Amino acid sequence: MSRRGIERRDFLKYVLGGVGMLALDWKSLPKGIAKHTSDNEYDAVVIGSGLGGLSCAAAFARQNFKVLVLEQHDKPGGYATAFNRPGGFTFDVSLHSTSVGERNGLHNLIPGFPEITEVEFVPHPSLYRVIFPDYDITVPQRNLSEYIDTLVAYFPDEKGEILGLFDDMRGLANDIQKLSEANGQIDMQRFPVDFPFLSRLYNRTWKDMLDARVKDARLRAIISAQWVYYGLPPSRLVSFYYAMPALGYLTHGGYYPRGRSQDISDAIVKFIVDRGGKVELNSRVAKILTKDHTAYGVRSASGDEFKARVVVSNANPYETFRSMTNSDDYLKSYLEQLDHYSVSLSSFQVFLGLKEDIVGKSGLKDSEIFYETGYDMEEGYLAAVRGDVENRGFAMTLYDNIYKGYSPPGKNTVNITTFMGYDRWKEYESDYLKGNKEAYRKEKERIADALIAHAEKTLLPGLAGAIEVKEIGTPLTNVRYTSNYRGAIYGLDQTVDNSGPSRLAHETPISNLYLAGAWTKPGHGYGSVLASGVECFGEIMRQW
Repeated sequence: MSRRGIERRDFLKYVLGGVGMLALDWKSLPKGIAKHTSDNEYDAVVIGSGLGGLSCAAAFARQNFKVLVLEQHDKPGGYATAFNRPGGFTFDVSLHSTSVGERNGLHNLIPGFPEITEVEFVPHPSLYRVIFPDYDITVPQRNLSEYIDTLVAYFPDEKGEILGLFDDMRGLANDIQKLSEANGQIDMQRFPVDFPFLSRLYNRTWKDMLDARVKDARLRAIISAQWVYYGLPPSRLVSFYYAMPALGYLTHGGYYPRGRSQDISDAIVKFIVDRGGKVELNSRVAKILTKDHTAYGVRSASGDEFKARVVVSNANPYETFRSMTNSDDYLKSYLEQLDHYSVSLSSFQVFLGLKEDIVGKSGLKDSEIFYETGYDMEEGYLAAVRGDVENRGFAMTLYDNIYKGYSPPGKNTVNITTFMGYDRWKEYESDYLKGNKEAYRKEKERIADALIAHAEKTLLPGLAGAIEVKEIGTPLTNVRYTSNYRGAIYGLDQTVDNSGPSRLAHETPISNLYLAGAWTKPGHGYGSVLASGVECFGEIMRQW
């Protein structure tokens, strides 16, 4: 679909669907009442326990339906997990910062699940800090006006352009809010008048939106510093998928759970189990059972079969339809559609446990730092595709600056992250899967040491000598633990042609088989995948 050819009415459907989690009237939805005659018979089976799968299962459990979650790993959560290492270190697999709701003065409101109260979130000391060759900017928490004043102070000649851009972002947010409150009662003839920002910006890239206002390439790069959260440079990223979350972060702040992201996953699992659902770990699904192009259950790798009224796959769609189902001619056009989409980049991460508090000694106060070597975001993206780390920047998270007690006393937990294309590791893939990892380990150590040296030189003097524990995660690591296609961290890219009405739907060509998570609507990120699971549940309820 041409990005200029997306119809406004299709976009309306998407936007309204994207707020479906907030709009669900739970009291009006069906409730489970039937008693199943078999222990292996369920209302719903969910494949995978990423946050999208867990939120969907939790919605079923909330409505008293009998639900089963099958997870291949030995812990729930997908990327929302943590792992322990000697020395008292617990490393978070993915979470650096997220948004969260507030109630009674406490930030513990997980989107969609007000009943869950045990996970408390802590604000970052600053939203983030970004360092460019000529600028070092600390972005404040929950203070958009101060951030705008900082930008104007650095670029006074572009004051009007800066104010205009943020007016556009606010206008887009306000239009979407008005749209959600209209409950579909829209006069399409008046759409450009009633929703001027949506009308102008809904099928544009972030670059289009940015370039229409800002002239200085350095300023464009500074404002777009969070592009790494969304996986694409401005020329390929759809406008609203940068503008909306970025404005949300700047306005409402960034948070981290007191604990790890594993606490979020565990809390949702408890929610499911407390309401009669089951979450089985170390249970890989080998086959989705179908008859006449209709799903009726699953078979595990160990041979156990579970029947269900509906199957929800939180696994990636490539594995779902090329491995778990029979890819016959019936799915040909759907598989061709999958091949049309572009898949997000993967990641290269260095997890460091430090035997001394060099973060405290350094005087660094920020917890999330983006270090950039230049202003060309397009080249930065291409370098990530190539796997070039020597001439690129990186992101560093200093968890001990979020709250006291994150690490053992007198120690630090540090994460260094960079994007990386999967093809960079294809030459090691075959041997890696066979357990022959000597060449692979040598290369990942080389890259990790280069990143550590870069971080030591620019931000943390003495870093290399303070390392007590070092773990390295590559795109192949992501494949190993999550089975995500190409080790993707964000699912399908949020391009104009791959978002909104063009994005992969929850419903699939196989009846009673649905998708939930980052690969489908509305997209990636902790908040979005939680919304995806509940939105998927809502669609199933409309069918039921």
